[in-house]
Amino acid sequence: MLVSLILAHPDPKSFNAALAKAAHQALLALGHRVNFHDLYAEGFDPLLPAGEIARQASLPSSIETHCQELAMAQGLVVVHPNWWGMPPAILTGWLDRVLRPGVAYEFLEGDSGEGVPQGLLRVDTALVLNTSNTEARREQEVFGDPLERIWRHCVCELCGVRRLERRMFGVVVTSSAKQRAAWLEEVRQAVARLFPPDNAA
Repeated sequence: MLVSLILAHPDPKSFNAALAKAAHQALLALGHRVNFHDLYAEGFDPLLPAGEIARQASLPSSIETHCQELAMAQGLVVVHPNWWGMPPAILTGWLDRVLRPGVAYEFLEGDSGEGVPQGLLRVDTALVLNTSNTEARREQEVFGDPLERIWRHCVCELCGVRRLERRMFGVVVTSSAKQRAAWLEEVRQAVARLFPPDNAA
């Protein structure tokens, strides 16, 4: 299986980076091919220029590569912190520039954009791993978990991803080494469950 793995955190020593590393190693151990992108480390430019908006726009080679990889992916793993109830701006920009019409979705014939698009991604399963420093009960009661709406409804359902599993790890800032080790093991187990080896799929 070909899996796209996207990490969006500026600190290579962060727990987000550890989560991405655990997922990456687990995927490789299961025999999957992985296109891994650490957006901050790669200096991904999140700004969508006007010239890229049109479906037939000519794209920079780096954006074209991201688009081609995502279009071919059968699985997707995204790792990012919860910042202000949103993904980091660099990841929002990745969504803007890579989840393009003709790549991630299309409008049906006769629909000029006013209707509901049809998803195009081949991704069957997506795993989104988030971190937070807000206690889970407060997150639900006060904020309503906006990341769930973003990933489930605004991204996965719209782009044709059939299965989404999302896990929020927290509170990270007060977590112990033992707790973080248990969370990393949980990630490895989730990857094995959601992305079984090709010979067992």
